[in-house]
Formats: sequence, C-alpha cells, structure tokens
Amino acid sequence: MSAAPLVGYSSSGSEDEAEAEAGIRARSETGGRRCDQSPLLSQRLPVPDSVLHMFPGTKEGPEDDSAKYGGRVRTFPHERGNWATHVYVPYEAREDFLDLLDMLLLHAQTYTPRLVRMEAFHLSLSQSVVLRHHWILPFVQALKDRVASIQRFCFTANRVKIYTNQEKTRTFVGLEVTSGHAQFLDLVSEVDKVMEEFDLTTFYQDPSFHISLAWCVGDARLQLEGQCLQELQEIVDEFEDSEMLLRVHAEQIRCKSGNKFFSMPLK
Repeated sequence: MSAAPLVGYSSSGSEDEAEAEAGIRARSETGGRRCDQSPLLSQRLPVPDSVLHMFPGTKEGPEDDSAKYGGRVRTFPHERGNWATHVYVPYEAREDFLDLLDMLLLHAQTYTPRLVRMEAFHLSLSQSVVLRHHWILPFVQALKDRVASIQRFCFTANRVKIYTNQEKTRTFVGLEVTSGHAQFLDLVSEVDKVMEEFDLTTFYQDPSFHISLAWCVGDARLQLEGQCLQELQEIVDEFEDSEMLLRVHAEQIRCKSGNKFFSMPLK
C-alpha cells in the first residue's frame, strides 16, 4: 500500500484554519523550502508608522487546548503577536455538492466512524506560516500586487484521495484537482515570492491541490485506502452531473491571518 500524500495542516480553532491547508503533498517530510535568511529584509520591507498606528494593541489568541478542537494540537505554539496565516482558493459549496459529500461521508464512516465533515472548503496555496501582527497588512498588499495580473480559470477536482498531515496525527479525505493544475502552480509561484520577501516557508515542491471533505484524528490510511477508496471514487463517478458539479471557477484567493480574512480577486 502506498503512503498517503502529506499535507501541512495546522491545528486551530476553526476547521478551515485547522486544515491550512494547508498545504499539500511533498516528496519528503521536511515540510517546504525555506528561503535563505536575508540581512536586507528589514531594509526592503520597512513597516510604515501609519501601519503600526493601525494596531494600537495586539489581542492574544486563545490558549492552546486540544480538547476544544477535537483533539487537534497546534504544530507551533501560540505566542503573543504571532498570527497563523494561510493563503488559499475558497470553494463555495453548492447544495448538490453537499449531497455528494454526505454520501461519501456516510460510506467512509463505515470504515472509519470518527470521520467528521469539514466546515469550510478550499484549496491551499501556502503552508500555514506565522506572521507578526504588524506585518499582516504589508503581507496582504504584497499578495494583492502579485496576483492582480493572474487570470481567473476553471479547474476540476474529482479524484478521491487520502491525505495525512506531516505528523500523521490527522487524516483527510479529499478531492484532488485533475485539471487546472498548471494554473494552481502559477498562483503558488506568486505566493511563494511573497513568502520569500517576508522570509517565510514556501509551498511544497510537488503539491497535490485538493479540496478536503472530511477529517479525523489519527492515521486512518489503513482503513480508508484500498477498498474504501475505490468505493468512494465509484460514488463520485456515478453521482448525477458530477462532471459539471466538480468543475469549479477560481475567481479569487484569500488570506486568513488569525481571525482576519482578506480577499484578492483574480483578473
């Protein structure tokens, strides 16, 4: 049995941040590429006083309590002034998509009863990284500038796949992108450039772009791969109008930093 692709999800107080998502498959478990430290970083990216004055105080995040989040544990500790940040393409689920998801979840739960449905859906363009509070707005502006010239595009996500996070403490059932992969790579390339400017970890070199549907604590690959995976794919293939249902328009990217959300439209 082949190993499930790794996904770099971080734990948090919400499902979509928990998946953040989240980045995706890597050929090794080293995470992603980290750019070289730059002694000129502070000179290239000075924080204007006008930006600093917009944040007179920093609200501390929640205490780490895995009992509140279904047993999930943060991959990095919370520190005052640090904000978990994630860049992704949002997916607004339609009613018929949720009907398909319900069918998939009910079937998968016969193999792994502890699976639960995701509360929100997206496709990751970055790993979960940590930003200092006063860097949030400059970071978002840099993202806007980078993606402003990228055209909107369509993609299809219709291949069922099982993923785990790097620590193999969580397992995810997802729908992998089968068309539109090149466009996602273009987006990641621009996001990576922003990450490098801020001396943050870039995305995986061999990503498997996907929409996560359900998750559970622990490594459930043994139960979900093989026969279960084949049956889940059959449900997708036989679902009415699944070809059109799982063809999606990517019109914007979003950045979630702590409890703040920023939307950036594509051209």
